[in-house]
Amino acid sequence: MKLSALFAGCLFAAALAMPAAAQQTVYTAVLNGPSEDDPNNSPGLGTATVTIDLDASTMRVQESFSGLLYDVTASHIHCCTDEPRTGAVGVATTVPTFTDFPSGVTSGTYDHTFDMTLASSYNPTFVAANGTVSGAFSALVAGLDAGTAYANIHTTAFPAGEIRGFLAPIPEPETYGMLLAGLAMVSLMARRRRV
Repeated sequence: MKLSALFAGCLFAAALAMPAAAQQTVYTAVLNGPSEDDPNNSPGLGTATVTIDLDASTMRVQESFSGLLYDVTASHIHCCTDEPRTGAVGVATTVPTFTDFPSGVTSGTYDHTFDMTLASSYNPTFVAANGTVSGAFSALVAGLDAGTAYANIHTTAFPAGEIRGFLAPIPEPETYGMLLAGLAMVSLMARRRRV
């Protein structure tokens, strides 16, 4: 009886300690030449962080890159390949490049939030393939979740992309919190049973 009450109390405390689930998911990728569909030996490196906010219907794109061999011509997200983390596919986001992305440089940073309810946030071909703007947003999110979307930086000598990386979701801090709370409860229950 005491054990059941303790268990119920722990569950209640853990539920109260958890914040309301946000509708944001963060995806990251490391960009490099060997990850291109036609691998290359570019010394260029980059990172991409994409934050999808389902409540606000926004997508924040943050990229940094350096060491490219040639000047940047474009950057965007491609979606959705047939298999996770492999293959090449057309552009899903703004064409010809992300709004205000650094061009004509070999290193730089980027931070922009897109309103994903606007057709201008997508490649018109991607919207057409998915029926509507909301269909395009759903397809893009599904591709990000499945590992079939990638960030790509194109340059003058590499028009198909000098560096790229497939985006993958990172676990939310709340997920770790729930795991730790669960482990603590199991440990406490096991300890109580021994006494």
